[in-house]
Amino acid sequence: MDTEKTEHPIAEARANLSELLAAARLLRRVYFLTSRGKPQAAIVPAELGDAVVAAGGVDAAVELLNRAAKK
Repeated sequence: MDTEKTEHPIAEARANLSELLAAARLLRRVYFLTSRGKPQAAIVPAELGDAVVAAGGVDAAVELLNRAAKK
């Protein structure tokens, strides 16, 4: 499995989940899981998931990041 690429079909990711999880944790990478070429979900380092929860959820985190990017 190529953990260098950021997009993985869900079936491929399922077969190699432990590798993706280890790379996300150890290498701090983000992997997008796709279905028919369209992103459906992501595997992210736990710290990023914690930050999303602390921000008030996905929508709040996206809003905060968008505001920060405009500065």
